[in-house]
Amino acid sequence: MRKALSFDIRAYGLIIALAFIALLFTLLTDGDFLSSRNLSNLFRQMSVISILAIGMTLVIITGHIDLSVGSLAGLTGGMAAILQVWFGWDTGWVLLLALLAGLLLGGWQGWWVAYRGIPSFIVTLGGMLIFRGILIGISKGETVAPLEASFQRIGQSYLPYAAGYILAGIVILFLFLLTARKRKKRREWGLKLEEPVVSYGKAAVYSLLIMLFAYMMNRYLGIPVPILLVLLLLLVFGFVLNRTRFGRYLYAIGGNSEAAKYSGINVKRHTFAVFVIMGLLSALAGLILTARLNAATVGAGQMYELDAIAACVIGGTSLKGGTGSVTGSLIGALVMTSLDNGMSMMDIDAFWQYIVKGLILILAVWWDLSSEPGGEGA
Repeated sequence: MRKALSFDIRAYGLIIALAFIALLFTLLTDGDFLSSRNLSNLFRQMSVISILAIGMTLVIITGHIDLSVGSLAGLTGGMAAILQVWFGWDTGWVLLLALLAGLLLGGWQGWWVAYRGIPSFIVTLGGMLIFRGILIGISKGETVAPLEASFQRIGQSYLPYAAGYILAGIVILFLFLLTARKRKKRREWGLKLEEPVVSYGKAAVYSLLIMLFAYMMNRYLGIPVPILLVLLLLLVFGFVLNRTRFGRYLYAIGGNSEAAKYSGINVKRHTFAVFVIMGLLSALAGLILTARLNAATVGAGQMYELDAIAACVIGGTSLKGGTGSVTGSLIGALVMTSLDNGMSMMDIDAFWQYIVKGLILILAVWWDLSSEPGGEGA
């Protein structure tokens, strides 16, 4: 009961925080913050942190941490740009090699953590330095640009207006069908049912938000493709965590790795797999970042690991492991990106932006600890 109440408080708190941030920056920017153009830019900025946060959620759920994701994103994006700009490789091969590099480097770190027992904090801290050093070395400290149009489309393209509305309609139809199916199953199992007006009312509210999102994006250039990719990953990894044995095992490992081991779960293999997935998602984030900027720089992805971790913690993922959701992390990423975007629009000095984000991270961790049984304020 306490856990459910804590989750509800956090969920409502995030919604209230987002509403407050949006209202504050809208007032301070004379309405520009909620303009279609700025929202489109915000969602494109959010896509990179969101992808990293989705992978980081899996890592933290298992009781680990990954401090190398920003450097790995910068390295794989830089490799892709170098292969295309300096060596003339086609976009398809460049993307494939960058994703493979991310997978292998993530697996390399996972091997040290899972099979050699080195704390993930140390391994990934070393990885952060190694990957950043490799990027500086192979790029010779230069900015690598410009990229081919086919590469740029990964981070800069938009869904056509009509396609955006059609997709929104399909999602809404699926939402109502899912609601009806859920009610049917609960009825068959003899479980308590909500009143139809409540169940379908929620679906109607979500549908309104979906259409509003499509409308606001279509007022500018259309729905950004990167955010569609984020939503696809959200569905995939949300299903993995909540509906598969692999996901349940991750929660068990994070909750108590020794108990998970004695219950027959291959803790080492699952830990290794999580870092492989994180490496792959880091590479994907790096490709989108490089494509959006149409350039690779030695500073690409710097400090992104902290934004990803903050997004997870704000979204309810416990640093102790065993608790978290990709949906919460996505909302956390939206909070962090909204702060970045709003403060940049107001031309606030960079040092204040770091201070604000640091304080939010500390407060989020404090809330996480104090809301647990036995924690301060419990």
